This record gives sequence, C-alpha cells and structure tokens, in this order.
Amino acid sequence: MTLSRYRNAATFAALAGLASMPVMAGQAVANDDSGCAQAEYAMGLRYQQQSAEAIALQRQGFELATYRLEEQIEAHGDDADLAIITDLDETVLDNSALLVRDMQACHDFTTWDTWKHWEREGEPRLIPGSKDFLEFADEHDVAIYYVSDRYQENKADTLATLETLGLPQVSEDSVKLLGPPKSERRAEVEDGHTVVMQLGDTLHDFAGEFAEANLEEQRTLVNENADRFGNDWIVFPNATYGDWSEAELNAWDAPHEVE
Repeated sequence: MTLSRYRNAATFAALAGLASMPVMAGQAVANDDSGCAQAEYAMGLRYQQQSAEAIALQRQGFELATYRLEEQIEAHGDDADLAIITDLDETVLDNSALLVRDMQACHDFTTWDTWKHWEREGEPRLIPGSKDFLEFADEHDVAIYYVSDRYQENKADTLATLETLGLPQVSEDSVKLLGPPKSERRAEVEDGHTVVMQLGDTLHDFAGEFAEANLEEQRTLVNENADRFGNDWIVFPNATYGDWSEAELNAWDAPHEVE
C-alpha cells in the first residue's frame, strides 16, 4: 500500500463529505452500514475481507512468487546477493478490520486520521500465503526488505507487529518506512543487492513512474511493462482504496429494461 499520495488526494473530498453527514449523537452505526455515505465501501470491504476469491488470488500470487523466486535462485547461483522488496499493507498485512470499524462508525477511513492509532495498537492479520513465501526466501538466503509508507514515528510498533506475526528478517535496516519516496528507498536496496522481485498491492510499489501518473497513464504504463507482471512484479488484490476510487464509471448506453 502507498498511503501518502492517496491520503493527500482523498482528504479534501472526504472531509467535505463528512461535513454534510448527519450527526447521530456521536454514536457509531455499528451494525448498520447503510445509513451514511461510507456505506459505499461495504462491497469492496466484503470482497477483500470475506471472499474466498480474494484468498485464492492472494495464495495464487504467493505461489507464483515462490515459483519465480526459485527460478531466480537457480539462475543466479549460490554466490549471488539476491533480495526481494515487499510492501506491507494489503500485501503482507490485512488491515481490513480497521477499515470496517471506521465504515461502521460512518467515518471515512480514506482521510487516514485513524491510521496512526492502528499502527500503534491494531492487530492486523497476515495475508494468506505471505509468511510461507517469506520463509522460503529466508531459507534460501534471499534478503528481504519491507518497504512501506507506514509512519516512521511508529516504526517501533510496526517492528513489534511484524515480529509478533513471526515474519523473517525484521530489523531496523530491513524495514524502510515513510520518509523518502519509495523509489529512493528501493534504490537503497538495489545499491547493495540484486533485486529479483517486488511485491505490492498498488502500482506505486513497483516503480516511481507510476506515482506521478494519472489513471490513464498508469494503464499505459501497465501495458508497456506487461512482461514484468507475474515475473519480477507480483501484484495483490486490494478492493478497499487506491487511486482508482474516485474514477468515473462507464455504463452501457442502452435503455434500462427488466424481464
């Protein structure tokens, strides 16, 4: 997940929406997500948190990543200083519990004003397949770098979370959080290693050119880099937030008929 760019784009619109919402004596609408604007997030959250298809895609992604990494290890030999770079949120960590809690409270989680509390005290789940893959990399002496836009001020909490979940190679140096752009943090890893794989849930997790591109440009860049997806770039599903969330939808131009 790359929160920093998305936070800035979403905050104004989200606050404007909140200003027009009815206030219900400060009480969360805990069991009824249909009474506020944030109910529109429910379908994406159900898919991300509850669907068997999301689990299948996540496991499929890590199975593919394992296969591709095994190829790279064999191709480079025992003496190569190989590394992988992975995002954390919605790639290795499932944060949907926070997003659901906020939605049910009619609070727009895309303002990200509850995120720091979650970093400090939340209990994210592991994305299915992530730990097995990372342990495979560790067992084969591949360096693992966790490059995430979690807050630097909460780094101790993020390290504790990763250690509690039993993830390998968690250290001050291997976990690179918000500060310089992700492209610069990835370049730091590339300076000392042969990076053979990157994993993420958003295109900004793979190359800096995606971070400055609009949606149309991103689609063009995806086509231009088509040979990398499924090889050294492995993308995971995230239906809960992203640059696409404010995009206009295209409808079928035909009269509405039911039978």
